[in-house]
Amino acid sequence: QVQLVESGGGSVQAGGSLRLSCAASGSIFSINAMGWYRQAPGKQRELVAGITSGGSTNYADSVEGRFTISRDNAKNTVYLQMNSLKPEDTAVYYCNARGVLVGISQADFGAWGQGTQVTVSS
Repeated sequence: QVQLVESGGGSVQAGGSLRLSCAASGSIFSINAMGWYRQAPGKQRELVAGITSGGSTNYADSVEGRFTISRDNAKNTVYLQMNSLKPEDTAVYYCNARGVLVGISQADFGAWGQGTQVTVSS
């Protein structure tokens, strides 16, 4: 019903930058919140950054001041600008979206992207 397609991952040296993008499509009436999570090997998935439809943002302490989340509501797209990357930022990054589906029932939805690998070398 809702598909999230991520792009922008890759490999970079410590101190470098990457920009992730995530576009949502499908039977979407509205998106209330979008966010980025990450999961490193052997660790649980954790929230990196989130943003509401009104533009309010929140960040994990570990990325505050280095990462910036933004969104284009008209394109149902969320971005994550990652600067001053560190080896500990290495993980698979997942996009998440929560909102309401088109239809009489206007059911809620929650969707995940397929994940994109970010590797930071020292």
